[in-house]
Amino acid sequence: MAEKVHYFTSESVTEGHPDKVCDQISDAVLDAILTKEKTLQDKGYVSDKGVAANVDNVRSACETFATTGMVTVMGEIRTQAYIDVQEIARDVIKRIGYDNAAYCFDGETCGVMSSIHEQSPDIAMGVDESYDVQKGLTDEDIDKVGAGDQGMMFGYASDETPTFMPMPIYLAQKLAERLAYVRKANIVNYLRPDGKTQVTVKYVDDVPTEVTAIVVSTQHDPDVESMDVIKKDMIEHVIKPVMEEAGLKWDEAEIFVNPTGRFVLGGPAADTGLTGRKIIVDTYGGMGRHGGGSFSGKDPTKVDRSAAYAARWVAKNVVAAGLAKRCEVELAYAIGVPRPVSVLVETHGTGIVEDKKIEDAVKKVFDLRPGAIIRDLDLRRPIYEKTAAYGHFGREDKDFTWENLDKVDELKAAIEA
Repeated sequence: MAEKVHYFTSESVTEGHPDKVCDQISDAVLDAILTKEKTLQDKGYVSDKGVAANVDNVRSACETFATTGMVTVMGEIRTQAYIDVQEIARDVIKRIGYDNAAYCFDGETCGVMSSIHEQSPDIAMGVDESYDVQKGLTDEDIDKVGAGDQGMMFGYASDETPTFMPMPIYLAQKLAERLAYVRKANIVNYLRPDGKTQVTVKYVDDVPTEVTAIVVSTQHDPDVESMDVIKKDMIEHVIKPVMEEAGLKWDEAEIFVNPTGRFVLGGPAADTGLTGRKIIVDTYGGMGRHGGGSFSGKDPTKVDRSAAYAARWVAKNVVAAGLAKRCEVELAYAIGVPRPVSVLVETHGTGIVEDKKIEDAVKKVFDLRPGAIIRDLDLRRPIYEKTAAYGHFGREDKDFTWENLDKVDELKAAIEA
């Protein structure tokens, strides 16, 4: 039988990309609200309207828009806490590296406007009406807590990398992280915060065998000696370390570094940024499907975020349990309804048993009600800003609880039963 050959490409961006700047600001706002609300809760704070502070009752759908010299933070938020949105936005921008007026966008001089209002009561009632908002959510209330919105969410896992991520996005994210590290560590002293990476991988019989193309586009100072210098430095300090660690053949790959020849003006000064516009970068690089909902700025009652995390948790445990080489999980919800309206497991023909049996095991082992997801993955913590760059999945960080392989044995037992 002839070998089946195909090529797949994924891209990533650095934290200085304008859309990622916005994602990080939105999630930094969410983190600040969760932190402050928890502090007020611990102190027993009650507002002058008689509403007790409780982190369970925080609602956030915060979006950010950034362009030349201006940032607008907008959306719907419910909290008893006061946060300084302007200070949060400026701190994020400077932390990313936009701290110099020569970049035409920086955290000291840009304007920051806040246009935030209360969450719609019509939306809130789908989550709130079943429990005492004053007291917060108890374990007994879990079965009453409805999804914060309708929609479908996907999770994906593959055995082709150590982190159970598809190889193209795995490598693209590693290159983007390495590019940012080289800038921050001043290994190359002419780099600026904006950048993009892209990797094409050759698959033979669905197994990644080599990298055939690599693209690195990096913002740089205007006085760099030549584009040849940039290419040489990117190969030596960014591409080579990542590719050698990955252990995949790449010596014959086409390498493109700043293919237009110049990338001085970047970030929000060159391209308008908006929260939620890098959802494929955030997930699986296009290898798995996407329901369309973005993550950043949303509290975990929004199943766009929490159910996508749960779907990844399920898919990763299925693959780690040896039940399949690839697994895609779809969860679907109706607003205000506590249980998913559908659960689908698709192993693309790689499962050791039929997909329906794996699906039945998943339903037995995982509690996929929104309240249970929040509880089991401990999502009421200020952990979100760091998810907003270099991917929400495949990260080796203890706060990314949806990456835990804690259901492997239970899944195996359910299949055997």
